Formats: sequence, structure tokens, C-alpha cells
Amino acid sequence: MTTSTEAAVNQDSTGADRKGFAAREANGRPHTEVAAFRNVSKDFGSVRAVHGSTFTLHPGETVAFLGPNGAGKSTSIDMLLGLKDPSAGQVTLFGGTPRQAIMGGRVGVMLQSGGLLPEVTVRELVGFACKVHPRGYAVDDVLKTAQILDLADRRVDKLSGGQEQRVRFALATAGDSDLIVLDEPTTGMDVTARQAFWSVMKAQADAGRTILFATHYLEEADAIADRVLVMHKGRLIADGTAAEIKARAGQRRISFDLHPQDGGDASTLNALPGITALDVSGHTVRISTSDADATMAAVYRAGLYPRGLEVTGVGLEQAFITITAEATAAEGN
Repeated sequence: MTTSTEAAVNQDSTGADRKGFAAREANGRPHTEVAAFRNVSKDFGSVRAVHGSTFTLHPGETVAFLGPNGAGKSTSIDMLLGLKDPSAGQVTLFGGTPRQAIMGGRVGVMLQSGGLLPEVTVRELVGFACKVHPRGYAVDDVLKTAQILDLADRRVDKLSGGQEQRVRFALATAGDSDLIVLDEPTTGMDVTARQAFWSVMKAQADAGRTILFATHYLEEADAIADRVLVMHKGRLIADGTAAEIKARAGQRRISFDLHPQDGGDASTLNALPGITALDVSGHTVRISTSDADATMAAVYRAGLYPRGLEVTGVGLEQAFITITAEATAAEGN
């Protein structure tokens, strides 16, 4: 018997192999571009929510869309889905308009809230989505893949927040879509449910689907995304792999233990070169620095003898904070 994941990821309604489907041909030419923003801006009266964004999504990519509240992420997603028109520039999906792509069933969408009818069962709601999708899957396969088969006969308005999110995921994957757009997909899920969710999404990506997800969980973006887009005050300020974003921040973390018998005066730590943050808790010292080599050379010159020395790169969260702070500072100059 075909498993739910195989049915939902590897096969279409005729049972044909779906591997590499994102490169399927149109007019004799393969698609090399899933979505594109070309100098896109969006104004609401005198307020510019998005400033000249330009980026392209390619087949098979998993892309994290990051930014603080008010950064322009939701407005950008609305334009990508054809829910809002840009004030300037052009948004395309699969070489056409967003509406054409969505009407053709090429885009699956999981929004953070809304979209759930209250007085129907989970099976009825997901079954309806499967029927209206141009290339819909069997409802039981979708329920199994979303891990909500046990909720099939429960009314939608009787679900917890995390269960509602899994139903939204089922709606987004009810058919053979080439692009899946997820807005804060794991909000309300516990750790186990989040891990299971991303395991399923990895299978979707491995099958060639393009995935764009907005999230406040930066550890998810670091672990899952092939590529990271960062928006700040309506501007796209970073576009690269998580490793590239972290390297751009130019920060390193240093930690070590320092005991009185090891010599030196811990008060000299504040004067070390390159330090951007310092925390001393008991004997443990934690430093963020823009020049780890210079910082550690100064530690030894000061007569300090650290134990258990560790030097690591910053995580994506700290890199995100650094580059958005730099963008804010640049705007003030």
C-alpha cells in the first residue's frame, strides 16, 4: 500500500513519478523561476510598507522570510499571492500573474490565522480542499501526511491552536502544488509537533517543491532554510544562506572560566578590544566580539589565563539583531 507521504509527495493523481516536477515544461521551455519580485513597492496612503524589493525564488528551494513586526513580510506575501497589488514594480509567479498561478493550483498557502470554517469536521474541510484543487490528493492521504487523521471527525471549532495549524497545513498541501507558502506555520505547536511538521516539509522540498516560510523562530530558519531573506522597515536588507548571513554579522562568541588564582584582574575585561557584549556570571565569562583574534590576544597580554576556552560564530538570531541594528543606524546617518 502506498504511504501517505509517498502519495502526497511523489505521485500525482495518475500515479506518475513526481520527482523533479518543479522543472515541468510550459510551452516547451523548463521553468527556471518560480516567483520574482522586480523593484516592488507598496504604499498605503503616505506610508511605504515595501521599498523596491527585488528577489527570485527557484525550483526546490526552501526559503525563510525573516523580519520584525512591521518589516513588510506580510504585505510582501499578500502581493505574492495576489491579495494586494504592488504600487510599483512587478510580481510574477511561474512567468505569469499570481492569480493565474493560484487558479491553476500551483500554489499552496498556509496562513497564520483565519480560513477555517467553524461548523464542519476536519475531514469535511480538508476533503473540500482536495476536491476543488485542480490536482487534488485523496483526503485520507492528506490527513495522514499532516498527522491529523485522528482528528478527522472532530469539528474544526473544537481544535486547539496547534491542531488548527496542522489543519491549515493540510489545506496548503491538499493538492499537487509547486510552491508552498507558509506564514508562521509552527505557531502554537509544541516541540514534538514542530519537529514532525518540518520532517514532512523536508519531504515536500526533497520532491522538488519550493517552500517559502515566514517565522519568528530563527532556529527553524537556521536549521531548515537553504536561503534566508531578511526585511527591515520595508526593505530587503539581506539575501543569502544562513551561513552567509551569520558571516556578514562579523561577530564571534568567546566563553571561558576565569578564577582568581589564574592571575589578572577581571575588571580589565571591559577594556578588551572588539567587545560588543560582555557577561560575567560567577567564574564564567561570555564575550561577543567583532575581532576574536584581537580580543584573545589582549586577554593574554592582560595576564589572564582562561580555562575551557571556546570561540564560536554567532547564531542566526544574533546575526539578525546585528544586521537590523546596522540598517537602523545607516538610516539615521
